[in-house]
Amino acid sequence: APDDATGEGYAKIEENAFLAVKDAPLSTFSIDVDTASYSNMRRFVNDGVLPPIDAVRVEEFINYFNYDYPNPEGADPFSITTEVAACPWQSTHRLVQIGIKGKEISAAQIPARNLVFLFDVSGSMNSPDKLPLLKAGMSLLVRDLRPQDNVAIVVYAGASGLVLPSTPGTQRSTILDALARLEAGGSTNGGQGIELAYAVASQNFKAKGINRVILATDGDFNVGTTDRAALERLIEDKRKSGVFLTVLGFGTGNVKDATMEMLADKGNGNYAYIDSIREAEKVLVREAGATLATVAKDVKIQVEFNPLQVAEYRLIGYENRALA
Repeated sequence: APDDATGEGYAKIEENAFLAVKDAPLSTFSIDVDTASYSNMRRFVNDGVLPPIDAVRVEEFINYFNYDYPNPEGADPFSITTEVAACPWQSTHRLVQIGIKGKEISAAQIPARNLVFLFDVSGSMNSPDKLPLLKAGMSLLVRDLRPQDNVAIVVYAGASGLVLPSTPGTQRSTILDALARLEAGGSTNGGQGIELAYAVASQNFKAKGINRVILATDGDFNVGTTDRAALERLIEDKRKSGVFLTVLGFGTGNVKDATMEMLADKGNGNYAYIDSIREAEKVLVREAGATLATVAKDVKIQVEFNPLQVAEYRLIGYENRALA
């Protein structure tokens, strides 16, 4: 995606058009659990400016908040809630909201975790809202580790390297010391780092556990595997091994949002933007069950409209996730 006036990169969003139910009664799209767009918007607003239009993904604004949806019953993996209300910007239209709530996983139920932290330590990460915030946020997650959890740390800049081999959660001080030693400098080769991180995750794979690479970056892969298609192929290939990807975005003025969203999408993962230590605590600690655990993969939604009740419809958000 081309960089905008802020120096950041966002994928172009074309609003979904209205469709006639008699011609296209089915609306089909891939579900999305990302929340990055909301906290990224908050960063702009806190700086006193409006975000670029293409930085606003409506579905992620809605995803960001918790709703009082009922829990799934019995063996059901999720519950469905539907609501119809007046449309606030067009009185002759109706707004339909469909809420899907996955089975809640308590802290005690979270399976053993095999986590590989993949950190961008390039020169572009050398500002207070990037690497220092990342280290503080990850320290919160480390303090929440259990004996059955393992953490490794891989970094990349001019070259990639294993800073910390897979280490059990009982050795928190060792993990925290490795985090504290990280410093930014050099240029970025994200592709090489991703290769190494997945290799480390595969070597320490936990059957029936959570196996995940947590990539933290501003998304500016400026050396090496910078080709978007090559990155997509790399991530898609790696997810087949059962290792999924969480992407955490950081910083201002260099955020390559389109790249980070694509990586999380292709890696069967999720994408969050960290603008404060409170957001890091929300994503990595309070909502760790939702951020790191998986209750369903490759979920697709299909909504069928009755032409006797509805003449036309438009899907709000999900512009890059529509399916034929």
